[in-house]
Amino acid sequence: MASSKNKLVWFGDRAGTPVGTVWVGLSSDGLAAIDFPSDQEAFTLRLQRMGFTEIVYDPVRTGPVLDQIDEYLRGQRRGFDLPIDWSLMTPFQEQVLRLTYAIPYGSRTTYAELARLAGRPRAPRAVGRAQATNPLPLVIPCHRLLGSDGKLHGYGAGEGLATKQWLLDLEQRTSQSSPSRAPGG
Repeated sequence: MASSKNKLVWFGDRAGTPVGTVWVGLSSDGLAAIDFPSDQEAFTLRLQRMGFTEIVYDPVRTGPVLDQIDEYLRGQRRGFDLPIDWSLMTPFQEQVLRLTYAIPYGSRTTYAELARLAGRPRAPRAVGRAQATNPLPLVIPCHRLLGSDGKLHGYGAGEGLATKQWLLDLEQRTSQSSPSRAPGG
């Protein structure tokens, strides 16, 4: 739920990215939500469920954020220079997602390793749940997490595991100037 000072959110969209239309929501503290592919009705409903009561479409304010996400999806950007509104997360989710945010571009780790880094070595499922509720896929790169068996497990954005694999492949292709088309894009 949004903190008391964050009842206002500005949102915008970018059609035509490799993963389809991407929607973002920005609070006064930073990036609050990303969804793809989606539509305006579903995204504004999500913002309401997050606790925002004033939801304003603002393509000018959200444009620079969407530019960075589009550049990343086209293989032209390796990291983001965006403030994140961490106040919308539970303390455990924030801890786990900050660790996820620190996973370098092109790297992979496991849910179990992230649980260990969070000081909860027996809680890889709780780490997985924090990832499943990640409000900022792409920017907080939950696609970089694998199961202990080295396989892909769970991804709620885009077309699920196909999108997760596409994102991992995108990050591995550092010399290719035109990444392949994403699932559903």
